[in-house]
Amino acid sequence: MTPRFQPDDTLYKRRNTLKVEYVPDDIVGRDNEIEEYEAALQPIINGEYPDNIFIYGKTGVGKTAVTNFLLNELLDSAEHFEVDLSVISLNCDGLSTSYQAAISLVNNLREPEHHIAETGHPQSKVYRLLWDELNKLSGTVIIVLDEIDHITDDTFLYQITRADNNGYIDNIQLGLIGISNDSTFREQLDAKVQSSLCETEISFPPYGTEELQKVLEQRAEIAFHQSALEEGVIPLCAALGRQDGGDARRAITLLRKAGDLARTENADSVTTDHVERAQEKLEAQQSMDIMRDLTEHEQLTLYALTTLAAEDSTPSRSRIVYQRYKELCEFQGRDPRTARRMRSFLSDFEILNLTLSHMEHRGQDGGTYREHELNRDIATVVDALQTIISEFGAHRSIIEYLPDSGEEFAAM
Repeated sequence: MTPRFQPDDTLYKRRNTLKVEYVPDDIVGRDNEIEEYEAALQPIINGEYPDNIFIYGKTGVGKTAVTNFLLNELLDSAEHFEVDLSVISLNCDGLSTSYQAAISLVNNLREPEHHIAETGHPQSKVYRLLWDELNKLSGTVIIVLDEIDHITDDTFLYQITRADNNGYIDNIQLGLIGISNDSTFREQLDAKVQSSLCETEISFPPYGTEELQKVLEQRAEIAFHQSALEEGVIPLCAALGRQDGGDARRAITLLRKAGDLARTENADSVTTDHVERAQEKLEAQQSMDIMRDLTEHEQLTLYALTTLAAEDSTPSRSRIVYQRYKELCEFQGRDPRTARRMRSFLSDFEILNLTLSHMEHRGQDGGTYREHELNRDIATVVDALQTIISEFGAHRSIIEYLPDSGEEFAAM
């Protein structure tokens, strides 16, 4: 019996190099930032006390990739020149408090069998354990805190950046690298923490189209066979990536999705048509994620507009959408937000590209009002709003779009 799954290397040589986690041997499109970053790290090889470095920029602009690349180079150089260097990395996603961050760092420095519990310790004990672990090290120690903006209070950062001045560490030269997607994060810090953490600040702006094209060309050369990509594929991916805010991760993902689509269709090469269709799928998934992350009343507002769309009653005036929104709330005994608040939700939806709206002018007697309609197909929105629909009941207008018929109620 012939196996159902068989190897296929028609298009790809190394598909994994198009994954977000892959760090190439060389970084392209970030020459200025690398030069600035190298200058900030140079004191370490000189045996001097390291500066604290704060890196910021939007998602997908190369902050973490450049950091990992340069730190790997730094470790190689340290070994060559016999510089005692340790690098400790901690992703702060999910660590909302200084207490959680301190415990995570303690456990990062310990063997698994000696990890401490995540709760139940006096704060003073946690920091004492942290200083004990750091003082077991020697030479220069660099702590990398990725997504540092997830930590909502300053205690941890104050303690780390002031550990030497306060006499908590005596055997090491401690440096901190903080990486944030939020450029305003440093402005929210206490003045003492800000001055310590941001000794060197490096901003990573969004990639331009030419920079994205360089990034994609580098990945494509490694990932695909020669002639696997038609002319125009990389420029189109770069242009679409620039439209999406200069996010290299998204541009690379788009190239991979286009390649996967071509492979599924047993195509001889990846074409611009594959890219365009892959972009449509990515946009649909992005919209799904956005809709699922909306607050309850934002989802109810979108649900209300969706029921009107299913009745072929859109574009709908704001007051009509509000009337349906109130019905959904009242059906479950919830207090609706004000009409003004609901209109602000609709404005936000337009910014998020979930809806379209326009002003209607009905002459001197008719006045002026705004009308709204979905910018996504009804089935996609219903799928994204499954949780709120199951809780508030399935309106009769959208029953046909559900996998199973839910609780039905009549709109008044």
